[in-house]
Amino acid sequence: MEEQEIETEQTWELRLYIAGKTPKAVTALNNLKRYCEEHLKGKYQIEVIDLLEKPQLAEGDQIFAVPTLVRKVPVPIRKIIGDLSNEEKVLVGLNIRPLT
Repeated sequence: MEEQEIETEQTWELRLYIAGKTPKAVTALNNLKRYCEEHLKGKYQIEVIDLLEKPQLAEGDQIFAVPTLVRKVPVPIRKIIGDLSNEEKVLVGLNIRPLT
């Protein structure tokens, strides 16, 4: 029981890779913020990395398409590609909510 409580108090570190302020990138960021506010309120950090400005950062997380969301913490690392418009897929993919 104790271990579970610690995990739920952990701050989620999310990284969103984009390439410019495209409609898809803006949609992905807006969707991500909404999901985080609904499900991780006060327990998340979002870092947006624009690969047009810092292309060298794509290699570290092996980014091959944008937008891509990377969950750094909690481990294991998970990735979701796309504009994040399918809420259920995003929540399951990030393991915010288990499959029912």
